[in-house]
Amino acid sequence: MDMNFNWDDTRIFLAIARAGTLSGAADALGLGVATVSRRLDRLEQALAVPLFSRHQSGYRLTDDGEALLERAEALEYAGLAFGVRAAQQGQVSGLVRLATSDNLAAQVILPALPDFLQQHPNLRVEVVSGVPSVNLHRRDADLAIRMVKPESGNLTLKRLGTVGFGLYGSAEVAARYRADGDAGRAAAPLIGWPDSHQHLPAAQAVARLLRGRPCRIEANTLVAQVSAVAAGLGLGVLPHFMARSQGLHCLQPDIAADQPLWLVMHSDLAGSRRVRALADHLIALFGSRQAELARP
Repeated sequence: MDMNFNWDDTRIFLAIARAGTLSGAADALGLGVATVSRRLDRLEQALAVPLFSRHQSGYRLTDDGEALLERAEALEYAGLAFGVRAAQQGQVSGLVRLATSDNLAAQVILPALPDFLQQHPNLRVEVVSGVPSVNLHRRDADLAIRMVKPESGNLTLKRLGTVGFGLYGSAEVAARYRADGDAGRAAAPLIGWPDSHQHLPAAQAVARLLRGRPCRIEANTLVAQVSAVAAGLGLGVLPHFMARSQGLHCLQPDIAADQPLWLVMHSDLAGSRRVRALADHLIALFGSRQAELARP
């Protein structure tokens, strides 16, 4: 037996065994009858056994052919499985975890997921929001959207844009302080941040506006801050897109509290198809909504 025989010739063997004739096998394979005959002769010579007995009515398997039929079918199945697996390798599939804030998840990311998932039916997305302790190095998530740029670690960063902040109030509160002018705004109650969040640009803007005055209401999330402002408890330094969605009124559009938005992923995952697919989607999504996020 020639161990270097052409594996593809087993397709010829199976086609003839199933059709019973050279012409039937040729039709099934989309080949010429002469080609099928030549490749069968080559296979029999390589294996050094006759696979068929030739009859006027067609081709019948010999005992040797019968003995090899199951092996040839197993080889065909393995080849098909190999092809299917290769095709799947080119698909985007599996689970990808995204860590982000509640407000971005609810107002920007989740509404845009249906079209993305329709493009990638084998992909699953887990959105982890409201969990500040999510750590990419521990692989708590595959990628994250941050308003604070990480300064260390084996991370790949991409700036998505800017989230703009302004000074906002409810309709009633905003009307009152507009009527009172600068003096009224200087005395207005503000929604503040707890001491643990004073590093945030929004918290620092509130501190500048307070000028040493005490703050009666504090909240440690933007969602809570928006609710407090909407309830008429005071003015707040809020993202334009969040304040706008609640119908709040802008008294000062530029409060020197804008924050860059970063897409962050562990560098080891930057080449992953599933992670890359979601990252590209987010880059396009935030790019298309940059004006909405940055300006009042």
